[in-house]
Amino acid sequence: MARWTLDDIDWSTFSVEHVDASVMAVVRAAALVERNGADYARYLKNVFADDPDFLPLIDAWAAEEIQHGDALGRWAELADPGFDYRAAFDRFRAGYALPLEATASVRGSKSGELIARSIVESGTSSFYSALRDATDEPVLKDIAHRVAGDEFRHYKLFMDHARRHLARDRLSLPRRFGVALGRFREADDEELSFAYHCANNPPEAPFDHKASNRAYATRAFRLYRPEHCDRGSNMILKAAGLDPKGRLGWLARRLFWGYVSLKSRAPEAA
Repeated sequence: MARWTLDDIDWSTFSVEHVDASVMAVVRAAALVERNGADYARYLKNVFADDPDFLPLIDAWAAEEIQHGDALGRWAELADPGFDYRAAFDRFRAGYALPLEATASVRGSKSGELIARSIVESGTSSFYSALRDATDEPVLKDIAHRVAGDEFRHYKLFMDHARRHLARDRLSLPRRFGVALGRFREADDEELSFAYHCANNPPEAPFDHKASNRAYATRAFRLYRPEHCDRGSNMILKAAGLDPKGRLGWLARRLFWGYVSLKSRAPEAA
């Protein structure tokens, strides 16, 4: 059950003077991806159809993801009354399809699927923490704080069930690391870039994956501070089955911060 609702947000404190156009563009895209939780739930329920204990948790997770999208979308419409959240989402969903009919994980195993989901949640929890700390707009700061907390819990949910399935799947450490690395590298895939396109460009504009990906990344990664990368890299290493302490953790944190810094300095595109 969701720990908060849209009614818990004090929308009356919205301050248009504190809206940053670059942040608004990123929030619009994030709203569409979060709202797509229902499709992700359908895919996950196919993969875990024989796991009755996990199925209701998938539904609860999806409900929270959808709520995240609706909260961010409502904020985006306040920030720009010309933005139509539902219309943008409809365009996104029409052009981006998940493997909804799949009955087995695209990661090769149930534990691999859960590790991949943990990687996603490590990224989203870091992003919303960075957004919370970067914005001065009161309503967005509150929403980002609530969403970040949910995403940290989602990470723990998927990690807990990954451990349960790892005992059955006997996924080797190299394979586990490969799944984690593969999902991390998919951050540049079509989903976020297409969401950015649908949320920020006219319906008739052609989709340019490279330009949209660059536009999203430069705006999103500028929000990060080293502490957000530190926590995110620790979560990624744990999901990969590695100890984030010591030299490996130090190196991972440095690499993550370097990656974020590089992405944030890339030339912007519309």
